Amino acid sequence: MSEQDLVNDPYQAIRPYRDDEVGDVLNGLIHSDEFIRAITHYQFPRMSEWAGWLLRPVVRILLAARIGDVEDIHGFQTMVADYMAKMIARTTTRLSCSGLERLDDDEAYLFVSNHRDIAMDPAFVNWVRYQYGMSTVRIAIGDNLLRKPYVSDLMRLNKSFIVNRSARGREMMTALNQLSGYIDHSIQNGHSIWIAQREGRAKDGNDRTDPALLKMFYMSQRKERSFSEAVERLNIVPVSISYEYDPCDASKANELAAKASSGVYEKSEFEDIDSIVKGITGNKGHVHVAFGEPIRGQFDTPEQLAQEIDRQIYINYYLHPSNLAAAGEQVDAQAKSLFDAHLAQVEGPAREIMKQMYANPVFNHKRAEAGV
Repeated sequence: MSEQDLVNDPYQAIRPYRDDEVGDVLNGLIHSDEFIRAITHYQFPRMSEWAGWLLRPVVRILLAARIGDVEDIHGFQTMVADYMAKMIARTTTRLSCSGLERLDDDEAYLFVSNHRDIAMDPAFVNWVRYQYGMSTVRIAIGDNLLRKPYVSDLMRLNKSFIVNRSARGREMMTALNQLSGYIDHSIQNGHSIWIAQREGRAKDGNDRTDPALLKMFYMSQRKERSFSEAVERLNIVPVSISYEYDPCDASKANELAAKASSGVYEKSEFEDIDSIVKGITGNKGHVHVAFGEPIRGQFDTPEQLAQEIDRQIYINYYLHPSNLAAAGEQVDAQAKSLFDAHLAQVEGPAREIMKQMYANPVFNHKRAEAGV
């Protein structure tokens, strides 16, 4: 990238694609053998092993026809919405939301969300806004999930922007400052953003905002305004996403049990991608998305702001029968039986870890209600 490119478009390396870039990106995807191989494997997992050579040309032709009319980001997201509707029908018993009445669609917000599922958390936020005729949000996604160029292209077509987690040293400070500037730039230009409250999913069910994230929000503004003024400017809204059942709960519990036992856990090469697929295709039961209130008032430190974000996430978290059963609260016999059967998929220490994973939101909710 030339210096002039940086001046004209300082966020080019991390921002979502623009409408005028969609055609070339889609054309590149259609001609990507790796992408076509991945789609063929996803659509025909068994047949692709022995008949992939026959299926791949057909998949390429069908995919080209499907995306042939897509000319801009809205068109791409409309196509994604068709798949999203089918996925929701297959993998959830109910999808509900609360708090949208607090929001003005003429305003841009920085949605700081708890994080349970890599792909589905922001997808559900976008879906409920889309259903109510509100604009979709730009999504922060770590570059650790974008090792494959075609994955990066797909995410950036879907309004995702890149969080450079692999940078080190001075390069990291440059990347964080660029990210901070991009988030502020988006909000000031009317584009809402979704970002997780900390790096990585809350695998133990304990949702905690990382103050370092909030410091990053302020980095690009620190020479111009106070921390409290920056908070007001960013229009932060906490979001609580709760799943009756987490499709990745067993793998999370086994990972935490392995860490507790040996102190280490080595991820396999494509474990994050496998988690994305499992999160999309697995049973979720009832899913609820709760939007909090835009944060106003005086906040002198990131730690104070983190406490308020956490408070709203805990208070607004929808407690499912699975959560209540795990915490020993009174639930009907059927709900208790269903949760016990769900727990039985893991053994040993992982079972208690999974139970705690579902119970923690109840305990956090009670502490927030008590003002603790």
